Amino acid sequence: MEGKHIVALYPGTFDPVTYGHLDIAERCMRIFDRLLIAIAINPWKEPLFDVEERLEMLRLVTQDLPGVEVDSFDTLTVSYARRVGAQVIVRGLRAVSDFEEEFKMASANRKLADEINTVLMLPSEKYFYLNSGLVKEIARLGGPVNCFVPPPVEERLREKLASGEY
Repeated sequence: MEGKHIVALYPGTFDPVTYGHLDIAERCMRIFDRLLIAIAINPWKEPLFDVEERLEMLRLVTQDLPGVEVDSFDTLTVSYARRVGAQVIVRGLRAVSDFEEEFKMASANRKLADEINTVLMLPSEKYFYLNSGLVKEIARLGGPVNCFVPPPVEERLREKLASGEY
């Protein structure tokens, strides 16, 4: 791949960003030249954090990862990938239960944009069980989340839940 600049898109809701997400991002940077982590705005989901809050947290926790950029989009993932010049869509695959949904999504994306490849990436074993929904549930019930999210994210999570704005 000498001379070829590979741009990868890592889409998701990131509500909130977890150590599992960051693990995938770090793994991507070992393979791809540039990684665009993009918040997919989904009108059918009700996130705890608004898009601007999620963008701010993502930028904060990825600021030391060279080659990583953060953005958001409200179109089809493949349309956004084309617009930003991404050749690869990266999806995290935690467990066998994720595979069927990711396979359907990757197949549909291939039908819509055959030139864009999907890469399913496994996180470290210690993050196989981790997802944002679990983090929010533990936080809502007053449990510790410092082992799941970076300190600035934990702080924002606690503030959001204490404010009752959700």
